[in-house]
Amino acid sequence: MTEPFLGTWKLVSSENFDEYMKQLGVSAAVQNLAGLAKPRITISTDRDKVNIKTESSFKNTEISFKLGEEFDETTSDNQKVKSIITLDGGSMIHFQKWLGKETTIKGQIVDGKMVVEYIMNIVSIGIYKKV
Repeated sequence: MTEPFLGTWKLVSSENFDEYMKQLGVSAAVQNLAGLAKPRITISTDRDKVNIKTESSFKNTEISFKLGEEFDETTSDNQKVKSIITLDGGSMIHFQKWLGKETTIKGQIVDGKMVVEYIMNIVSIGIYKKV
């Protein structure tokens, strides 16, 4: 079911991302740097593991996980979180929790693009095009 997500994706547009980063508690300096980045996301599988590599001028991160199993993750803003990623009705849902906070990142393939909703009190949307 991960098949539609596989490949390399480049951010082409985003809205409300600064507000989302504020909700996360990201510092203004980091917000400025991250806001300028146009991340490239590569999603691949290796047997029962999914790998997501995010590369940008801000920071590179990589996670490897089994769907539905909780794992430890260090986010691009160096937050240590507990994450779980599932597939549900064509959506890849990435749930993160830390220090009493939580956020959900929900990706869907719409008209050949990956539309990602970043949800934490507000919603930010990123549109990624396959490269």
